Amino acid sequence: MPRYKHGLIVGKFAPLHAGHELLIRAALEQCGQVSVWCYARPDFAHMPSPLRRGWLRQVFPAHLFPALTLLPDAPNPPFDSAPAEVHNAYCKGVLDSWNVRADAVFTSEAYGEGFAAALGAVHVSVDPARVQLPVSGTALRADPHGLRRFLNPLVYAHFVQRVAILGAESTGKSTLAAALAGHFGTAFVREYGRDVYERENGALNPRHFLEIAHGQRALEREAASSGAANRFVFCDTDAATTLMWSYLLTGAALPQLHALADACTARYAHTFVCDPSIAFEQDGWRSNKAVRGVQQAHLLQDLHTRGRAYTLLSGSVPERVAQVEAALGLFPVLPRPG
Repeated sequence: MPRYKHGLIVGKFAPLHAGHELLIRAALEQCGQVSVWCYARPDFAHMPSPLRRGWLRQVFPAHLFPALTLLPDAPNPPFDSAPAEVHNAYCKGVLDSWNVRADAVFTSEAYGEGFAAALGAVHVSVDPARVQLPVSGTALRADPHGLRRFLNPLVYAHFVQRVAILGAESTGKSTLAAALAGHFGTAFVREYGRDVYERENGALNPRHFLEIAHGQRALEREAASSGAANRFVFCDTDAATTLMWSYLLTGAALPQLHALADACTARYAHTFVCDPSIAFEQDGWRSNKAVRGVQQAHLLQDLHTRGRAYTLLSGSVPERVAQVEAALGLFPVLPRPG
């Protein structure tokens, strides 16, 4: 028998972390129903409330947690800096309008007692000293990578930067992507187009190339949320390169593939291009060294046309890894839109 009929949790969840999960699970254990309300003002530009609710929905899916309700945004919330009594009155008014009547409020914060009293509810404090989980949203916003152990992989994926490794065939992209993953202790994404090319025995049409682009993006999402990601995910090719191959091999490309190629400029934190100075290796699927030069020219022309910055890599694999490390060190690690 639940101790309380209806529990309430209100917070920023910016980002959702293990301490929040502990709080929510404690409420679910003690309540017949739990409502969670996510709000902040000003909101977080890189983590708007719909994204934060999405994290809650992913970590606590409805089919597994039917007692949990995620409350929507409400208009004109007070600024975070407003006095506690302003927040209390605002929350009470909105909750009354929604007919949300909580008899228990769960927090890990000092304001919890007064907030609960304003709602006519009992305050249940969960790990207020952060003994079980020494973490806070403020600390995680400052260092999401160093504290990633407190983030569910589905949440941490938001902070992982995608890095594109491009180049014509037989320029060492696959080898370099794997080497970079090993060097940075993270995940890499293989070239999905190779899977489709071999599956279809090389007989591809424009729809296959759209499939390749979608498959590549799916592999990137999988790698970023796998739990193996650390700061970066290194991606062997991108949709813009897939667009090039669609034209080279079929003479056409679907509009949807053009849209995915256009999105590459904002999708990747940095782009590296392997130069074709290494020996050409024929694996039974590739064209030849002369065609490789044409492919490289097309790729570079596309990058310049799109105004997409890139770093050209040369030398041995260790030398290229060092060049990538130096280039990435020039860029702050900021969350990218999903």
